[in-house]
Amino acid sequence: MTAPGDTLLDRLGRWLAGRLQEESSGYEPYTPSDAETLRRTLEPGDILLIEGNQRISAAIKYLTQSTWSHAAFYIGDALPAPEDGTERRRLIEVTLGEGCIAVPLSRYRTYNTRICRASGLTPEDRDKVVAFMIGKLGLRYDLKNIFDMLRYFLPTPPVPVRWRRRMLAFGSGDPTRAICSSLIAEAYGQIRYPILPEITRAPGRASAQSNYSRKEIMHIRHHSLYTPRDFDLSPFFRIVKPTLEYGFDYRAMTWDDKASTDAAAAKAGATATDT
Repeated sequence: MTAPGDTLLDRLGRWLAGRLQEESSGYEPYTPSDAETLRRTLEPGDILLIEGNQRISAAIKYLTQSTWSHAAFYIGDALPAPEDGTERRRLIEVTLGEGCIAVPLSRYRTYNTRICRASGLTPEDRDKVVAFMIGKLGLRYDLKNIFDMLRYFLPTPPVPVRWRRRMLAFGSGDPTRAICSSLIAEAYGQIRYPILPEITRAPGRASAQSNYSRKEIMHIRHHSLYTPRDFDLSPFFRIVKPTLEYGFDYRAMTWDDKASTDAAAAKAGATATDT
């Protein structure tokens, strides 16, 4: 259905966005996520990084030189449970075609994921970040800038590494904000929580001896420049691995060679008994 005031650029933009969101074939995760284990491990305010297998994912991973092409924000049980009995929506994310939406954890049960957790976040600031993200639900982005989206159809543009991040922020910026981690970075910027701040020393104080003179000033970078890998690289976000949170014991693992040895011993024992 065509919305009032819908233009040819609007329709073309939505069509391009749909093509970029199409999934590639042949994707196999190394360690697929278990929705229940994720739910037990995640805390409100956590960021779930996703590898992704969409057409646009390949371009983002190449431009950012990272495994991660998408980021979602965990809000826990902040939203009411659906009346139809379906799974509660515990993640907020931004997609190119739909804007800011809430989705269930099971959406990413077949993807490689990573949990990034802000260290030392106070309950008050955590509530502020969650409220900020919930307040953005329904936000839509302008997809009229066709040229901004066309660059993502070239998954490996021949540009130097130092320019690739800038390619994400090229143009109007709306398609970039609709696919990257900008909204999450903006949420944490509201509470002045650092992700990858630029650090500069006070002018003319390079050889000063006092702590005051050597003080480093942290500048929060503009949120439009953040990508999923930045939460992984940040020294202020802790990596949380669900398999290690609940008493992992390497001695309890069953390896193929042990299983084969046990099977061979059992077979030999059975043969000896028959004779």
